[in-house]
Amino acid sequence: MGVSDSPERPELSRDDWLAALGIFLLVFLSTFPVVIPFLFFKDAKLALRASNGIAIAMLFACGYALGGYAGRSRWLTGLLMVLLGGGLVGIAMVLGG
Repeated sequence: MGVSDSPERPELSRDDWLAALGIFLLVFLSTFPVVIPFLFFKDAKLALRASNGIAIAMLFACGYALGGYAGRSRWLTGLLMVLLGGGLVGIAMVLGG
């Protein structure tokens, strides 16, 4: 049982590129809705609050979906995610965000 020789030059396969594209899309599509208010509002404080609202709505939607997937109460899981997100937003606001 010998160790196989490594190739002289590592290469990325098609699956590697598709996985990288999938990760890029996941990150982009989950963060872009939170950025949108900053593109439309001149007042940074208003844009930040709108962004926080969008993020909390997305947390509820993800918690609702997770609750259904896990066989738990969708509404309770969504509300718990909102509480978690609200707590994190509250901490950020106290720290100056």
